[in-house]
Amino acid sequence: MAEMTGKIVQNLPSAQCCQQNRQFGSLYRRDQCARFKNNSLLFKGRKLTWTGISAMQLHNMSNISKRVVYCNALPSATVVPSLGKVDFLKLQNGSDIRGVAVDGVAGEPINLTEPVTQAIAAAFAAWLLDKKKADASKRLKISIGHDSRISAQKLQDAASRGIAGADFDVVHYGLASTPAMFNSTLTKNEDILCPVDGAIMITASHLPYNRNGFKFFTNAGGLGKADIKDILERAANIYNGFTPESLKEAEKKASLSISKVDYMSVYSSDLVTAVRKASGNIEKPLEGFHIIVDAGNGAGGFFAGKVLEPLGAVTSGSQFLEPDGLFPNHIPNPEDKAAMKAITQAVLDNKADLGIIFDTDVDRSAAVDSTGREFNRNRLIALMSAIVLEEHPGTTIVTDSVTSDGLTTFIEKKLGGKHHRFKRGYKNVIDEAIRLNSVGEESHLAIETSGHGALKENHWLDDGAYLMVKLLNKLASARASGQTGGSKVLTDLVDELQEPGVAVELRLKIDQNHSDLKGGSFREYGEAVLKHLENKSESDPKLQKAPVNYEGIRVSGYGGWFLLRLSLHDPVLPLNIEAPSNEDAVKLGLAVLSAVNEFSALDVSALAKFVQQ
Repeated sequence: MAEMTGKIVQNLPSAQCCQQNRQFGSLYRRDQCARFKNNSLLFKGRKLTWTGISAMQLHNMSNISKRVVYCNALPSATVVPSLGKVDFLKLQNGSDIRGVAVDGVAGEPINLTEPVTQAIAAAFAAWLLDKKKADASKRLKISIGHDSRISAQKLQDAASRGIAGADFDVVHYGLASTPAMFNSTLTKNEDILCPVDGAIMITASHLPYNRNGFKFFTNAGGLGKADIKDILERAANIYNGFTPESLKEAEKKASLSISKVDYMSVYSSDLVTAVRKASGNIEKPLEGFHIIVDAGNGAGGFFAGKVLEPLGAVTSGSQFLEPDGLFPNHIPNPEDKAAMKAITQAVLDNKADLGIIFDTDVDRSAAVDSTGREFNRNRLIALMSAIVLEEHPGTTIVTDSVTSDGLTTFIEKKLGGKHHRFKRGYKNVIDEAIRLNSVGEESHLAIETSGHGALKENHWLDDGAYLMVKLLNKLASARASGQTGGSKVLTDLVDELQEPGVAVELRLKIDQNHSDLKGGSFREYGEAVLKHLENKSESDPKLQKAPVNYEGIRVSGYGGWFLLRLSLHDPVLPLNIEAPSNEDAVKLGLAVLSAVNEFSALDVSALAKFVQQ
């Protein structure tokens, strides 16, 4: 654990508006902010530029705030908002909570209000108290951090009131990453009030600017679906019991129980230490490497100045490091084509050795080598598998359901490991790896095609920054052993990965209002579609159903495969097809279309268009 300690400012009032952002060495205040007039001050790379904003955007912004702050944090309301009816369970998104926090998008009314947030935070405190079974004389601590979203500040303040009202201490981290929030439950350092008993990350990952949400952690990891449902049910009861007096009392308690810690400096220092250790304790093991970071105006900008530069890397050309919750440059998402094009172009333009891109809250990442070759989706999994299997020969790699057959061949035939393909959802993948270890099957890596990746050595935390540290470790150790060639050491690791000629994902939507559902749920209807496809596939001699499959229907044929599954949360059947050629992919698509065409509530237009090309 790093010896660095963060400075603590004790007893900050919840409504206090000054916060120190040490990641970027900047001070932002709610009372010192630029006003939207005819232009909006946006950030481009490390420079400030003025970008025109349309009248409609300006009108929408007027619904948000008359002021813009550096970290895009909206001021909290000074009056108690009216408490309307809220369906708390609709805020659940698997193991996260997500909702609309900012007005301005048609058809998306705000449902993540300050009172709702206060109730959810209070419910988490109550849930945590039950789990910890703490001595009544001991005050528990909860840390709160947020990404760059424009609603971050008001939700942080509201969550603080909920926690303080439950007689917990609150520790503000300000702009932070999701992995750091979990890490704060593990760090042992009383000087920075760690470990905390629980942590809340305010984020909605890569979703649009008007959304926000919460992720919760204890030292056992992120909460599961059942825990989130429990918290939301508690929150509904707490919310219904709010009175003007109780809300004022919570605000008063918050003014006495909030501390502030620069935890991101500690977290960054730990990442630096990990790379130095991998190189044999060389102070600047990345000296001579040119590495570019694209943070997409999310929370990952710290990685350039706080991690790479202390290790000796040159980071010129890094872009969109400044937090801007309007995400003016591209969606902060390693799966997004525009985002990957942006980091790839930056690497090529600057003749860099490596490019690194993060999502908004830094729990996902991807990379680009010096030639512009992307390490995301199957390639990132292959690269991480190669690194982990060098360290743990024969181990099982757990992935989500949409990984390619070529990846299986690479992991099992080339690397000598075992590929365990499981369900989509990062928590599903992580929990399955933990389960395998518990029954005696060694697994050291759980990773999704989305860029979520967790390692056993890192407490099964899906940490995009730590994934990139594993790549940096490989670069540093190769340099220490006398190897040259920049990122070629990484590219060489995945040279034998067989990649499909064609890979597509289509979304077949279920019309919940269609008479074909006969009052049933979309889930029941979707399951009927899958069962029918399974039966049809089994009767087709050119198709072969996967012998082991945990999600949907996976079938091989024509040199490729397809997977049709039911979305985790939405009335949608995503269809993945991979094949050696477009002709083969169309044959697979036709096999699916002929089976599902008779389900009239299913919109097959995307599939029909694909097979007609």
